[in-house]
Order: sequence, then structure tokens, then C-alpha cells
Amino acid sequence: MSFDVESLFTNVPIEGSVEAARRKLESDPGLVDRTTLTPAEISDLLDFVLRSTYFQYNGSIYEQQEGAAMGSPVSAVIANLYMEAFEEQVIESAPYKPKIWKRYVDDTFTILDCGNVDSFLHHLNSQQPTIRFTMETEKESKIAFLDTSVSREQDGRLTTSVYRNQLTLIST
Repeated sequence: MSFDVESLFTNVPIEGSVEAARRKLESDPGLVDRTTLTPAEISDLLDFVLRSTYFQYNGSIYEQQEGAAMGSPVSAVIANLYMEAFEEQVIESAPYKPKIWKRYVDDTFTILDCGNVDSFLHHLNSQQPTIRFTMETEKESKIAFLDTSVSREQDGRLTTSVYRNQLTLIST
């Protein structure tokens, strides 16, 4: 099956994201070779950046209250750091562990016993109110993940094929 986070960037919790980044920085032995800033100082700057997002729409200026701004260079990094910490906590606390859990940004490819699928989805969605997952299950022993099709063969092996965009040339 595949789990997908709905609107990850705009729903990632700022406090949890900053905490995940701080923990990663504290465990980085090479940080002192790259900056004189401490993990706490970098975290404070990151918190400021994430809480200082303004945008203009229809002539009015708005402040984004939660999440990371779409298009901000820091958003992809912070969302990934948050999801890494989130998935570690979720899998550790899950009553049923996935056999495989592979994630790219907000999409996961997961192998889990069929009888545990619904309870695992409930577990995922009960961890953080702003992080909501949807689920897609395989159909006819196939499931799409990113730009590939993953097929479950009769002997249990997994095979993949890549989707190719079909272009239609229009002459003028």
C-alpha cells in the first residue's frame, strides 16, 4: 500500500519541525567546523523564519499562521526533517510494524499485513492533528509509487516499471 500526507508543507507543525532540526544539529559532530552558531541559535533562527511568512493575495497582506510556506527554500528541508522524526516515532510506537516502509517526502511505499492496514492508518492519523494520511492499496497486484509501478509477482517478488510520459506532437 501507499500512504500519502495531505498538504505536508502547510500542515507540518512549526514547533515539532524546529525540535527535529535542533536534535539533528545536536547530533552533527561536524557542525562546529561549518559554523560558530550553536544548535539552539540555529533553531531560534529557523523558528523565526518559519513564523515570519507573509503573502499577498487580492491586494491584502496575510500572515501564514501554521506550517512551512510553499516555495520557501527551507520548507522542503524542514518538512523532510520533521517527517523523519515523525516516522521514527510512529513506527516505534505502532502495535504492528510494517515489513517495509520507504518514504520520499510525503509518499510512502509500505508492506503491511492485510489485517493490520486500517489500524495502522488510524495509528498514523492519531499522532499529530495536522498530519493526515490517505491510503491507496494495490489493485490487481500493482500499485503506483512516485513515477513507478510496483507489481507483486506470484512468487512474492516485487518488480518495478517506470511510467513514461506520452507526448503528442501537434503540427501547426
